[in-house]
Amino acid sequence: MAVLDDLSGFEFEDVMEDVFRNLGYENVRQADRTADEGRDVIMEEVVDGTRRAIIVECKHTGTVGRPVVQKLHSAIATFDFDGPKRGMVVTTGRFTNPAQEYADRLQQNDDPHPIELLDGEDLREIADEIGLDLYNGRIEILCDETLRPYDPAADVDAPVQEAFRDIENIGAADLPAPHSQVTFRPVVAVTADTNAVFETSVGVIHRINERTQFVVHAERGQPQLADDDVASLVTENLHATVDLDVERFAEVFDAVDEQRFGQTQTEYKEWAVDRLQDYHTTTVTYTGDNNVTYNKTCEPNLSDISVQSIEPVYLPEVCHTTELRNYSYSYEYFAAGPSRVTSEDGIHSCVHCETSGVDETYSYCPNCGAIACSSHIKTERLEQEPVCTGCAVTDRFALKTKYFYDEDNLDAFREEYTEMPIHEKAMENTPLVGGGLVAMLLVIVGLLVTAGII
Repeated sequence: MAVLDDLSGFEFEDVMEDVFRNLGYENVRQADRTADEGRDVIMEEVVDGTRRAIIVECKHTGTVGRPVVQKLHSAIATFDFDGPKRGMVVTTGRFTNPAQEYADRLQQNDDPHPIELLDGEDLREIADEIGLDLYNGRIEILCDETLRPYDPAADVDAPVQEAFRDIENIGAADLPAPHSQVTFRPVVAVTADTNAVFETSVGVIHRINERTQFVVHAERGQPQLADDDVASLVTENLHATVDLDVERFAEVFDAVDEQRFGQTQTEYKEWAVDRLQDYHTTTVTYTGDNNVTYNKTCEPNLSDISVQSIEPVYLPEVCHTTELRNYSYSYEYFAAGPSRVTSEDGIHSCVHCETSGVDETYSYCPNCGAIACSSHIKTERLEQEPVCTGCAVTDRFALKTKYFYDEDNLDAFREEYTEMPIHEKAMENTPLVGGGLVAMLLVIVGLLVTAGII
């Protein structure tokens, strides 16, 4: 089998750009395809603290002879770079003996512009290292790094305990240990540069020079752009990843699940380039030499967009499920050590209506385990503790509805109510008593006015 046989020359350059980026080279980009002057890929490396440019010639042919190596050597000398420079020729085939001898002689003579040769056999070794599919030129994603699924300085269920602190009438001692599950979800962080200039007879009418960074959910199906807060969580913690050790995390969580990357790194790169091309396409209005107004759609070429990095990583999504009597409460968030972004909050939510959010007030009903908003929480008459309208038993006393945990409490209060003196019964509906007193005063005042006393 020949290496990457089905690819065109330009497609081979695209693949090699991704290969070099995965090998750790910096500022990897392709030269202008319309006038590459013998240079296909340009990149940089840092050796002993010194930055060096590397000019790469890609040859998708059976053999590469000495003239190709000589031409690249001349191109290196004329390449504008403030620092040392070297070259590289990459081919899917092999190098002739004269080509290899020429490159060896440059090395032996300590030439300031040495040239490294990589043939098809070298590419096979690189393919094994970075997960390159030699059949179609696509680079697989090899990733065993994850953001931290929990804060090592705290208990794994500390976030859910913190969430319950906002709920009135429930303390930490009342909370059972939640069931905790972590799902490691694949994402890729993409950094890309778009550089394009649009000109007409009147000169430059539009220019794009922008670096874009975004994070993509990378499970099966169409890639999905992550929300800004999730993207920030990922990019701000990429420097602090740990090994994805499922066995070790299974000692901390009740359940562990690992999702797979749905597509190759090459496919995510292609998706990112297409997205940026659409994003940067705009219509520009300008005035021509004849003072006529024109509209021109400025769409960057694919070659104007250079993906600088595609960093795969696993993003832990933690789900805590807490069982409280008749109800189950889930609390889910994306984690990166002590930092997190909530994805589902079933704690700050009323079980009886659509009220939700951390800005509302909620109380816990110890009778049934419900968390309810202020509209659905009442005070139990005998215990003087919260009870929700969903489980409470009700009856009317002194024309006012009373709430009870159960029929036994209702019966107990009925007996108590029967033995109450009249004034205590009246006080079971203080608004009614207050209103009655006000009405009585008004009647007395009216009689006194009628009698002429006042």
